[in-house]
Amino acid sequence: MKQAFLKFERWCTSISMAGACGMLVIASTLGMFQIITRFVLEQPAEWSEILIRLSLIWMVFLGIPAAFRQGAMVSVDVLYRWSPPRVKRILDWVVGLAALTLIAIIIWWGWDYAMRGRVQSMAGLESISMFWGYVAMPIGGLFCVIGIIGNMLDPQHHELETAT
Repeated sequence: MKQAFLKFERWCTSISMAGACGMLVIASTLGMFQIITRFVLEQPAEWSEILIRLSLIWMVFLGIPAAFRQGAMVSVDVLYRWSPPRVKRILDWVVGLAALTLIAIIIWWGWDYAMRGRVQSMAGLESISMFWGYVAMPIGGLFCVIGIIGNMLDPQHHELETAT
């Protein structure tokens, strides 16, 4: 069961990270497009600024799960380094449960914002609902839950292992 979940978690985290990388590509491409249209062609495309902002929001919320999975998001370095293995596992679970609580709040309020914002349209992109901006929070949060549980089952602390 544990191995099956960890395999599912790796798949979900990979999908999430690929999405985050895709959003970075979109943001940087639109940024270059905006520079060319504004300063070279002197015909700015205002819609690209909104899409850049939207893609950066999605990039962050899709990239966070990988940080949680690697144990890089929330860590108590000094306490963790000085603790025996049993206490380290307890710390992993305490930090994991605290992170799950925070992410649950983000999912709850993110979904609430998305539902409230579905009747609004984005300024500059009247055909796109604000739902698509706000729904990044609960979707990213769901990926985070999977990453946090994966880290609780199979702890990784890359930032602690590489630090001297």
